[in-house]
Amino acid sequence: MAESVLIVGAGRGLSASLARVFAREGFQIVLAARTTAKLASLVQETGATAFACDAELRDQVENLFDSLEKKSGVPDLVIFNAGYRVRGPLVDLDPIEVKRTLLASSFAGFLVAQSAARRMLPRGSGAIFFTGASASVKGYANSAPFAMGKFALRGLAQSMARELSPQGLHIAHFVIDGAIRQGADDPRAAERSPDGLLLPDEIAKTYLNIYRQHRSAWSWEIELRSWVEKF
Repeated sequence: MAESVLIVGAGRGLSASLARVFAREGFQIVLAARTTAKLASLVQETGATAFACDAELRDQVENLFDSLEKKSGVPDLVIFNAGYRVRGPLVDLDPIEVKRTLLASSFAGFLVAQSAARRMLPRGSGAIFFTGASASVKGYANSAPFAMGKFALRGLAQSMARELSPQGLHIAHFVIDGAIRQGADDPRAAERSPDGLLLPDEIAKTYLNIYRQHRSAWSWEIELRSWVEKF
């Protein structure tokens, strides 16, 4: 039976590249997003199955995994790629928007990871990956909510790796330290050196490589950045 990957927070950009790269490797692709209409072309291209799911809601996350388990079994790999951000001076931030950022960036990650781990542990195998950002390790000015959410997600991943790796689950957190190119006509590309934006297909290949690691040499975290990105 083919290996399967569930991508939560699916859409264009990195998640679409993840779907394409894993589909080329023969994986069964499952996409989850609040709305599935935007996934139609990607579903057709990759042969994926799409589910509507708001990852911030426990019932919807549980329903997603229950449906998957009945349809095709527990995924071999779950990738949490969802997120939301609000910017602005600290004193001007809307607390409601801050809460939304935290729910989308970290609490949703917890719900997805918990549901996945509960089903993977009896099997003794599986992988759960989290997409992080520069803000996972650096809190930028005028971006406190995003840093709060991404710091929390990184903490979740590190704690899970220490707890669950000895039980057979591969947990990994990816620090995407730089801007990801959004299509061939991304206007930011002209402002930078060649490959000054991270190419989403190349990021996706790294996820695949980390997934293929032998358990004698697992990574729990990897940083990816363009060759011209400062750090």
